[in-house]
This record gives sequence, structure tokens and C-alpha cells, in this order.
Amino acid sequence: MPGNDWDPDDYDDRHGFVHEHGQSVVDLLDPQPGERVLDVGCGTGHLTAEIADSGAEVVGIDASAEMVAQARDAYPDLTFEQADVRSYTADRPFDAVFSNAALHWIPGDDHDAVLSTVADALSETGRFVAEFGGAGNVAAITDALVAELDARGYEVDHPWYFPSIGEYAPRVESHGLELRFSRLFDRPTPLDGGEDGLRNWIGMFGDEFFADVEDDERNADVEDDERNADVEDDERNADVEDDERNAVLSAVEDRLRPTLFDGDTWVADYRRLRFVAGR
Repeated sequence: MPGNDWDPDDYDDRHGFVHEHGQSVVDLLDPQPGERVLDVGCGTGHLTAEIADSGAEVVGIDASAEMVAQARDAYPDLTFEQADVRSYTADRPFDAVFSNAALHWIPGDDHDAVLSTVADALSETGRFVAEFGGAGNVAAITDALVAELDARGYEVDHPWYFPSIGEYAPRVESHGLELRFSRLFDRPTPLDGGEDGLRNWIGMFGDEFFADVEDDERNADVEDDERNADVEDDERNADVEDDERNAVLSAVEDRLRPTLFDGDTWVADYRRLRFVAGR
């Protein structure tokens, strides 16, 4: 999906809980043999493969070229396309559109484009089954990140979209779909990696929070270049950027350790919005 620098190996190795928790969303989809299903934000393709195992014909799309390449390598018999759901056009109708843990990466202002794509892609009796971050999702983590970055003088806008049912339901129905089921629920989620679990999670998903840090260092690089700085100066600036990021991460860990770390495992304060809509 857009906005983050996705590492598919890290995603699979350290964050397998994403597709593991998605199994229940596939169950809700209940794909049938012969159905055509579009998997939006398919990532490395594991849930796409689960859907295909039902006998459905499935197409996985993702905005990340790296994720799509990994999915194709892992499941060469399935169809994966690099595509942005906001502008995707289906060549023929789908019986269902599915999405797990992906739509929250898309800015809220762009969700009408997402929903327009979904509505246009569905057949006359099609359904839309999705889960993504809901209101309050990882609020403790994002609040700590914003606070620590703000304390260091960086301007940070929360980059992710976590709506409530009341906010999202009318958006869905304004595109000609009927909301048939919706649920907003807490799902505390253990993170892999022990002591480094939270840091790894932010490293995987939180690039946008550090954009201002990186921009400041790039501006410093430009100033050094204008002063005819040598390669050693560029290396020092890279070290400063890494040091600043690590300092923020350490401070975030200190803030959250009393509430999200049990001595062995970090547990992220996930809240999920799950729904089914149809024609």
C-alpha cells in the first residue's frame, strides 16, 4: 500500500500475525468454488492463497512492487498485480472484494475513491468483506510517537486512517452498497521479537512518522553540499538521522513499557473495524 517503505522479508519473518489474524476474515468472506474474488492490499499473498484454496478465482493487488514480487515468487500459479486500489479498474466483475489489514494505510480523504473502485468492481450480487484499523487502533503507540517527535521539534501529522463505524458506514452506503454487518473491537496483539518487538513493529509500519526527521537530515546534506562538504559529512549526517530515530524509539519504549510490555512481549493496542457490505 502507499506511503510506507515495505520490506516483504521483514513483513513475513517478523509480522506473520497480520495474515494469521486474517484467517477469520477469510472465514467471514466464505469464498465459494468458481467465484471471482479481488484481494485488495494482498501483501505477500498468504491470504490470497487461502482464498484460492477454496476453489475461487482470486486476483491480488497491492501498491508495493516489492510485496507483489514476493507474492508472485511464493505463489506462482496465482495472479498478482501491482495496482493502487484508488485507481484500479477491473476487466470484468468480481463476486467479492476482500481486504485485510490494508485500507488504514490509505489517507481518509481517499477512501471515497477506494469505495468507488470496490462498487464498480462488484457484480450485481457482489459483496465487500474487509477488516482494518478502527477508531482508537494503536492509539497508545501513535500518541507516544507523536509526543516524542513533537518534543524534538518535528511536525508530525498522524498518517493513518482509523474510522469509527458511525463515520465509515455512511461512506460505504454512499457508493450504493448496503452495510450488512459491522463490528469495532479490541484485539490486543502480541508482537514478535521480544524486547525489540515494538521497535521492529514501528520499523516495519511507521516510516511516515519519521518523514520530517529524514527531511531535516536531507536539508542538512544539501547545506553541506553547498559548502563543498565531502563524503564523510554525508556519512555523519546519516549517522545523526539513525541516532535521532533510535533516540525517539527508545523514548517511546520507555513511555509504553509500563502498559504494553509484560516483561517478555510487547502487546500492541489493536482495535479493528470489520464489516460486510453488499449490493
